[in-house]
Amino acid sequence: MAQKVNAGTEVPQGAGHKKVFPPLDQQFYASQLIWLAMTFVALYMLLSRLVLPRISEVIDERGARIRRDLDEAERLKSETEKALKSYERALADARAQAGATVKETRAQLAAENERAKSSAEAQLAAKVAEAEARIAATKSKAMANVTGIAAETASAVVQKLLGTMPSVDEVKKALAS
Repeated sequence: MAQKVNAGTEVPQGAGHKKVFPPLDQQFYASQLIWLAMTFVALYMLLSRLVLPRISEVIDERGARIRRDLDEAERLKSETEKALKSYERALADARAQAGATVKETRAQLAAENERAKSSAEAQLAAKVAEAEARIAATKSKAMANVTGIAAETASAVVQKLLGTMPSVDEVKKALAS
């Protein structure tokens, strides 16, 4: 019992196709061309009246938006440049003011330093003058004592050498000469 698996699907041999495929049949060409023309005109009218104006509006709106955005960007760019110039000017002014403040402060400190130096020099000069006065007083006192000490020393030396004590007047005469 052998069965054929593809039973009924075979094309009988010798059976040819007698009909032509309808789109390729020449008798339908005229009606196909008329339908093609009518479809083309309908599609053209649909596109030109509805679709293309909407597309044109979208394109125009997009172009206007791009122009507005470019104008806004240009305006912002010019504002940014102005702000940058203003910032640079303010920075230069601040630097100049800082330089002037530094210069002024330096001058004030130099003046204060000079005043302090002058005051210290005056105090030092006063102390030096006072010390010189004390030294002069001590020197004159010492010089006054030197004569007396020299007289006593000379008297003691003469007494030791000669064995006699000279008078005070004789010692003063000898020291004066």
